[in-house]
Amino acid sequence: MAEEKSFKYVIVGGGVAAGYAAREFFKQGVKHGELAIISKEQVPPYERPALSKGYIHLDNKATLPNFYVCAGSGGERQFPMWYKEKGIELILATEIVKADLASKTLVSGTGQVFKYQTLLAATGSSVIRLSDFGVPGADAKNIFYLRELEDADYLAYAMEVKEKGKAVVVGGGYIGLELSAALKANNLDVTMVYPEPWCMPRLFTAGIASFYEGYYANKGINIVKGTVASGFTTNSNGEVTEVKLKDGRTLEADIVIVGVGGRPIISLFKGQVEEEKGGLKTDGFFKTSNPDVYAIGDVATFPMKLYNEMRRVEHVDHARKSAEQAVKAIKAAEEGNSIPDYDYLPYFYSRAFDLSWQFYGDNVGESVMFGDNDPKSPKPKFGSYWIKDGKVVGAFVEGGTAEENQAIAKVARAQPSVESIDVLAKEGLSFATKI
Repeated sequence: MAEEKSFKYVIVGGGVAAGYAAREFFKQGVKHGELAIISKEQVPPYERPALSKGYIHLDNKATLPNFYVCAGSGGERQFPMWYKEKGIELILATEIVKADLASKTLVSGTGQVFKYQTLLAATGSSVIRLSDFGVPGADAKNIFYLRELEDADYLAYAMEVKEKGKAVVVGGGYIGLELSAALKANNLDVTMVYPEPWCMPRLFTAGIASFYEGYYANKGINIVKGTVASGFTTNSNGEVTEVKLKDGRTLEADIVIVGVGGRPIISLFKGQVEEEKGGLKTDGFFKTSNPDVYAIGDVATFPMKLYNEMRRVEHVDHARKSAEQAVKAIKAAEEGNSIPDYDYLPYFYSRAFDLSWQFYGDNVGESVMFGDNDPKSPKPKFGSYWIKDGKVVGAFVEGGTAEENQAIAKVARAQPSVESIDVLAKEGLSFATKI
């Protein structure tokens, strides 16, 4: 029999949420030996956005340990030593393959057994692969996905080997836009392919997207819309040479990067806790239907107080904040205290080239654009508000100052009434800054 280890608290998963939960446990006075993090990755929790936003920029590379958590929010970096000093057991390169919530037992792929009193599910998401859809040739060499540090290492190496080669980016979302910019900065010839009529369709309006598409085109990035990759041609080494598109065209490729989304990893908990909207259903404290199991980050479907509905959010900001909320709730419950429900304002951001945008709130209702959104402008600065039932419910700004970004966050939270859309379009950012 493999040895059995027991902890008061176990966090399954080693991403951003796990790192921030560990910090909050430490703040709450966790005792030595009470907490373990079990992660299938080889390294301690790190800030995942750094992979696409800095790690693969070969000239000005962000490297570990510089982006261990909690560097992304201006906190202390948690080196392996940090966990040791705090008496937190960091169990790396260990994948949990079975969770029996009734007996509070976890089993790893090598048969190790872990017992817990309180479990935090922080398993995150896995990338959706083209091989999942049976796309011919999708297992060729030099087809990359970006989720973990190891993925970024493989990609960075290929970018050096294939310098000045042709890169095809499949997908027009976050990963597609950020990596296309990085590939271009690293002297590759870049083509983006996506099926939607414009990039980032889950967030951008046609007006917002046309700015970024224009800007990318001016940087020499070729954009192919309205079609998908239907197959790949390989050479005798098994390396990709061509991407076949559904509309019949083919694109030459030395490297292919696929960013077509992720899905929450909840298989461990199937049939043992309630699910909703693809995640584990929680309350405003991230407690699941099993009172000893909490879910944080990508896997949690929680009550979004602001909009009075259940939502699941895949974003680093929510991973950090949900982790802190769950740990505070666990400690409060133990002490017979209560804390306020989670009250989250959705927030998304991105950086690419010299651009930087932020979005707060909800992108529903009618949108109104303001500012200078000419992709040829030396310093473009523009934004959009979303209006529903006569109130501003969401706000986006490209090129905003720190104060302006704070102002649009305030507007999205306050949801002020709007007299006229024309006035709002004219006032632009000043509408937000005077609230």
